[in-house]
Amino acid sequence: MKDYEDSVAFLGQWGRFQQVVFFLLCASILPNGFGTFSVVFLTDAPHHHCLVPEVNLTQVWHNAIIPIEVVNGKQQLSRCSRFRLDVVRNLSARGFVPGRDVNLTDLEQEGCVDGWSYSRDVYQSTIVSEFDLVCREQWKQPFTSTIYFLGVLVGAFFSGQLSDRFGRKPVLFATMALQTMFSFFQVFSPSWLAFAILSFISGMGQSSNYVSAFVLGNEILTGNVRVLFSSLGVCLGFAFGYMMLPLFAYFLRDWKSLMLAISLPGLLYIPLWWLIPESPRWLLSQGRVEEAENITRKAAKWNKVDAPLVIFEDYSVHADESKTHPKEQHNVFNPLRIKNILSTTLIMCLVWFSLSIGYYGLSLNTSQLHANRYISCFISAAVEVPAYTTSWLALQYLPRRLSVVCISLVGGLLLFFLQLVPESLSELAVTLEMLGKFVIASGQSLMYGYTAELYPTVLRNTVTGTCTAISTVGSAIAPFLLQLRGYFKYLPHIVMGTLAVVSAFAALFLPESYGRPLPQTIEQMHKRESLKCPFITRRAHSNPQVLFESRL
Repeated sequence: MKDYEDSVAFLGQWGRFQQVVFFLLCASILPNGFGTFSVVFLTDAPHHHCLVPEVNLTQVWHNAIIPIEVVNGKQQLSRCSRFRLDVVRNLSARGFVPGRDVNLTDLEQEGCVDGWSYSRDVYQSTIVSEFDLVCREQWKQPFTSTIYFLGVLVGAFFSGQLSDRFGRKPVLFATMALQTMFSFFQVFSPSWLAFAILSFISGMGQSSNYVSAFVLGNEILTGNVRVLFSSLGVCLGFAFGYMMLPLFAYFLRDWKSLMLAISLPGLLYIPLWWLIPESPRWLLSQGRVEEAENITRKAAKWNKVDAPLVIFEDYSVHADESKTHPKEQHNVFNPLRIKNILSTTLIMCLVWFSLSIGYYGLSLNTSQLHANRYISCFISAAVEVPAYTTSWLALQYLPRRLSVVCISLVGGLLLFFLQLVPESLSELAVTLEMLGKFVIASGQSLMYGYTAELYPTVLRNTVTGTCTAISTVGSAIAPFLLQLRGYFKYLPHIVMGTLAVVSAFAALFLPESYGRPLPQTIEQMHKRESLKCPFITRRAHSNPQVLFESRL
């Protein structure tokens, strides 16, 4: 059967059609960037202490009613307790002076029975101050992020299979609508539970539309343009959206206003339904040759080139056969039925998980980098631009397996070195942490392209969605992993570094895809080499200088 890319070679690689698809799909990723990490500001806890109601207290006792605690070697007002109000009121009425007539350490304490007073120096409000997610309810702060990422996990898991069955385009726009609508509904949340449920549903659309856009672009674009899109285009769309987040948060200090700014831009993408086509490659895999030809002929008009009378002649024969023989429906369990594909999939899931927990752990830790949260967030976002550029260069010129091994190993070592930096060299620690994120973000970007190259068209979206779902387990764990700072400051970094190093060694057993065509069928993937460590077994490699234009 004639190669798909040979069939559409008359279109060229960078005509008007490809340009429109490229930039519109990249633009569709922007809301993912400022939506994913909005929890950095939405769940940030302002300085707070127990609320002291208006009672007859002298100013001295009013200032002394909140105990002083030592946290990390620094004195601060207690966030969760105060001296008993009835006792303090009695002492104040009798004219006693704290510290002179009364030893404060001898006074009985109580919880914040009247609520909390929150500082407005940074935020007008967050969901923490809105729903009092402090003290006994503090566990809800990281759990809010976890619930969101669990929604991402569910969405990624099912959207990949839905996309392989019903098409890339319907799932792309359905998940974009899901993300936009339920982010908007969160503004009206009457309680934390309602906010969390809506956050879960919004998360279901968050990563799903990213994966659908990624796969759709990979299947429409060809040659070097496809590599540019998969490794740089969609990732820069995410990074630019991420860099917009601190700008929104800086001017919108109220959490409801910030949620509106995050959700409403989704309405701008409605017209894209009439501009972004379905994947001709997917249509051909479903035997819908006529629809694929119609899209390709429209692309030819946009590019002002002449299309042949019959574009997918060989596919028409296979389409007729598929009408006689029912087509097998593929699902997430297909990769588990063949030994070498199962091994590849398990290793890919491990690498995705390790990179994800490192990426989100470092991203959600931005409030610890700099005194100004907005600058911290922008630095964390800006470092991704050179990271994705590096990933693109690696996909252009380097073997995939070698790139994944080096990225995971270097990222892990950088996180290990953090604990060796003296506290007096805080700038060096920030530099190492950002270098670690730079490397890990490069790896995450590269894994999308690597996964798309390893798996056939009938499973590509399913496996990409499954790997994204597994990686989302890492992102869901990351908020709680950061809580380990309470036991040892660098314990989260040690855990993330260890996982990265383990995945580096596991990646040695992945097959190579550099310079090889995208597999169209499971049989083509099955014929590839079994997993063998390159340092144990040698084999004759095909010429790695094959032009990218020859790859599907």
